[in-house]
Amino acid sequence: MADRKKILFIDRDGTLVVEPPIDFQLDSLEKLEFLPGVFNFLGRVVRELDFKLVMVTNQDGLGTDSFPEETFWPAQLKMLKAFELEGIEFEKIHVDKTFAEDNIDTRKPGIGLLKEYFDEDKYDLKNSFVIGDRLTDVQLAENLGAQSIYIADENEPSATITC
Repeated sequence: MADRKKILFIDRDGTLVVEPPIDFQLDSLEKLEFLPGVFNFLGRVVRELDFKLVMVTNQDGLGTDSFPEETFWPAQLKMLKAFELEGIEFEKIHVDKTFAEDNIDTRKPGIGLLKEYFDEDKYDLKNSFVIGDRLTDVQLAENLGAQSIYIADENEPSATITC
């Protein structure tokens, strides 16, 4: 059991990249903006800690007329290439395309996309983390039996980072 993988499940928008405030859709290269320090932070995780990186993101209505996949993928692939050039690679990327009102288990904080990680012979969820900027990320950690790192908006008076 000593070789079980610890996972850092990472939200995308608001955690790795700036979530565009106008429409909350990263659907063009012009909107792609990385959060300050993200390359340094994840680079240190990759170099100094024994965690696998897994991206978990809700993309409301991806594939619909209001958010076509062909506008999503160029920015997504550019983002992944930038991380790769810094030695940061995601073992897996899980994208949920549903809306909150669909109430589907694959959408965070549901675990439908992440059931493979419940294999106790392969993964150490108790010592894994979910990092994100929303309470649904904290709830996802609870649902997985993992720990959470919540990144609050620094512009809010009650902003904190909690573990």
